[in-house]
Amino acid sequence: GIDADPIKSREHILISTILNHYWQQGVHLELATLIHAIQTPPVGKIGVFDLDSFYPAKERLELAMALNNLLASPSFQSWLEGEALDIQSLLYSPSGKPRHAIFSIAHLSDAERMFFVSLLLNQTLGWMRAQSGTTSLRALFYMDEIFGYLPPVANPPSKAPLLTLLKQARAFGLGVVLATQNPVDLDYKGLSNIGTWFLGRLQTERDKARVLEGLEGAASGGTFDRNLMEQTLAGLGNRVFLMHNVHEDQPEVFETRWVMSYLAGPLTRNQIKTLMDERRRPAAAAPAVRVAAAAPAANATRPLVPSTIPQVFLPVRREAPANSRLLYQPFLFGLAQVQFSDAKKGVDVMQTLSRLMPITDEVLAVKWQEAVDAEVTEAELRSEAAAGAGFAELPAAAAQAANYAKWQKEFVAELQRSCALELWKSARYKEISKPGESERDFRVRLSQLTRQDRDAEMEQLRRKYAPKIAALEEKIRRAEERVAREQAQARSQQINTVLDVGATILGAFMGRKTLSRTNVNRAGAAMRSVSRASRESQDVKSAQETLAMLQQQVADLNAEFDAEVAALGGGAAQTEALENLAVRPKKTGIAVRLLALGWAPQWLREDGTVMPA
Repeated sequence: GIDADPIKSREHILISTILNHYWQQGVHLELATLIHAIQTPPVGKIGVFDLDSFYPAKERLELAMALNNLLASPSFQSWLEGEALDIQSLLYSPSGKPRHAIFSIAHLSDAERMFFVSLLLNQTLGWMRAQSGTTSLRALFYMDEIFGYLPPVANPPSKAPLLTLLKQARAFGLGVVLATQNPVDLDYKGLSNIGTWFLGRLQTERDKARVLEGLEGAASGGTFDRNLMEQTLAGLGNRVFLMHNVHEDQPEVFETRWVMSYLAGPLTRNQIKTLMDERRRPAAAAPAVRVAAAAPAANATRPLVPSTIPQVFLPVRREAPANSRLLYQPFLFGLAQVQFSDAKKGVDVMQTLSRLMPITDEVLAVKWQEAVDAEVTEAELRSEAAAGAGFAELPAAAAQAANYAKWQKEFVAELQRSCALELWKSARYKEISKPGESERDFRVRLSQLTRQDRDAEMEQLRRKYAPKIAALEEKIRRAEERVAREQAQARSQQINTVLDVGATILGAFMGRKTLSRTNVNRAGAAMRSVSRASRESQDVKSAQETLAMLQQQVADLNAEFDAEVAALGGGAAQTEALENLAVRPKKTGIAVRLLALGWAPQWLREDGTVMPA
């Protein structure tokens, strides 16, 4: 409900500043954390003004309360459930197979529709900018009933990302298809960036005028007959469309094929639920470190350790559950830079890895096989504990400084043993996946490379067959002209023959019984006319046979072209068995940046159980 102008809105500027601060810190935000940050922002100044002068605390509290009411609303809870809005996952299955993703927003209010569409458009825009440029189609974004999302005058949140997609998406292989019943409801800047229009029968004069203006402008100095085009648009029937393509010289009228449809109309929410129940996936569990089933004894003060032992505190990321308090448990924390290098595979990657290892009072105090990825960056580590937190008992081995030098050597050996850069290799395409690229993304990239190669080969086929087909079509044109000419001559000769024969018969009946020279001449002329008519009929038949032969040659040539196109294939990237390659680090490629006593935060519940914080 806030008109959040990016330049004038204090709310927009404050929240943007908070998001930017945490983004630079590499910290993940939740709505609850954002609400707390609005009350107590992590910055002291906004621009050159101090925080309270720019946005007093009392007014910040009102904004925080408004957001809190939204978060607490039962109707808002559904927005916090379901799969993440990850475009790559929506477009491709885990195995890399392309798929459709359909979003039904008919049941939402107008504000919710705008919220979701804007969110989806911005996510699509972000995904698009992460792709490489290509001339082949990578994906399609289709939106029905575009009314209200790309208006000619207003500027709703959906307009800017949609215009950006229309201007830039084609360079990344993303096609955009928009449908509306009223072209007048679309912004002219959007229309001018759309390369292909399919125009059906228009109901209003305003729509016709807008379309004609657009077509006239698209002609860009070429020949444009406005009256003829207006008559063409007015005469369009069912399933008949006028196609305007920027790559063609002039618009073209075409008719779509009949389709058989069993659609019952818009789906209800219950029907959508029935369709989706079997496809719903359980939400991915958040990464967690292994902890005891029940909490150990907690101390209010941190255990004393020698000053030569470095200590770090891992960040608190999760909000506290009801009736719980913060408890730090001791782990061995390791942070190292690991280089994965293989000249043959063309791999040279440096990664920063962090590990948490439990420390026990057993003979083997550190069990390296139980190490887990800490998923913590160096910037997130803290030197002090959170206020009011308790501490678990410290195992004796963790307080002995001499152990840390031994553990560091074991840490390097463990990284060398357990770490590997997993890569995928395609023997068919002679490609190796990039570091961090999943099997799905690798198959998607292979598919895109295949499509680019297929498009290039198809273009070569078109250039190969186009002259042959053009030459045959020219012969067909001349053959059709010959057939028409021969048919006209045959009809004329048939008329002459009828007249000559008629005159001969009439002369025979009306003249004397003895044959005169005139009657003999007429009889001879009639016989010659019949003979010429027979020859003309043969000429027509010969011309028609020639035409049929040429048409068959064109059909054979088109079939040959289609067969070569079908032979190009392009789907092998989805089914090929990929080879798994593992690049392991050398001992000299591992540099330990930090091995310390790491205090990992846990939430201690009243029932004595703990959960990662």
